[in-house]
Amino acid sequence: MTKQDLRIVYMGTPDFAVESLKVLHENGFNIVGVITMPDKPAGRGHKIQYSPVKQYALEHNLKLLQPEKLKDESFLAELRALQADLQIVVAFRMLPEVVWNMPRLGTFNLHASLLPQYRGAAPINWAIINGEIETGVTTFFLTHEIDTGNIILQEKTPISSTETAGDIHDKLMVIGGQLVKRTVELILEGKAEGKPQLHAEQLKLAPKIFKETCRIDWNKSAAELYNFVRGLSPYPAAWTELVSPENEIVGLKVFETAVELESHNEPVGKLISDNKNYIKITTEDGFLKLISVQLAGKKRMQADELLRGFKIEGYTLL
Repeated sequence: MTKQDLRIVYMGTPDFAVESLKVLHENGFNIVGVITMPDKPAGRGHKIQYSPVKQYALEHNLKLLQPEKLKDESFLAELRALQADLQIVVAFRMLPEVVWNMPRLGTFNLHASLLPQYRGAAPINWAIINGEIETGVTTFFLTHEIDTGNIILQEKTPISSTETAGDIHDKLMVIGGQLVKRTVELILEGKAEGKPQLHAEQLKLAPKIFKETCRIDWNKSAAELYNFVRGLSPYPAAWTELVSPENEIVGLKVFETAVELESHNEPVGKLISDNKNYIKITTEDGFLKLISVQLAGKKRMQADELLRGFKIEGYTLL
């Protein structure tokens, strides 16, 4: 079978999923259908927003399906009619067995971690939050338990001490696109046997991140806080709250910081500033210097820029 004969159905939604679809399409693979999330209103005007994968599919005249429910009989009938040999899932949603078990060659997923580590919805964020120095991408065949199927291919990449979740997202997106292509080529050659995931003594998970997950706990060390901030930057962003002398509470997102290890006698979580150039927060082992921040209702800016229009004197951390 050639790549033109192999009928592929591709499933994905966000930017991360576009690169793999693009690589397959530009390399002549036969994409017979693209499945993405239904359109949803976004922003203040509640205008309908297409997913990045839908935009790519429309621009390249690929057949598109947007099911509300993956077990809906009308969707399943449309999916069967595509007669896919293989399904590929990149940043989509959990599939019912009736969907992932449909193609004769199975369904494989691209996951943004080195499985079995960081199974779950937010592997990039948690790897950085936990201070990992290496991550990667994995392709694996789908099975009943989420992110547990047999591994086809993996590729590693280092995480530098300055890279953010956004940086690693973009890096893994490109690496992942090439890994998906190589995986399909292996399947075409009949060599994608898939190996069971190795048992890990300490399994680190990557659960979905909610707003409260992103709240900064100032009792942690400066290094832990530094990793926490970059692990959530630029989205969804770590945040804290400031309390004015008049007891008004204002939210502050933090995107970039620097660690200053230094002994001091100040209480943990104290806000220190010269009201012109810097904002620091005391930690148990020094200070966390805030470099890039965003006050509620304002744009993202450097700390010194914020201080030019915001009198922080007298404020405390909630």
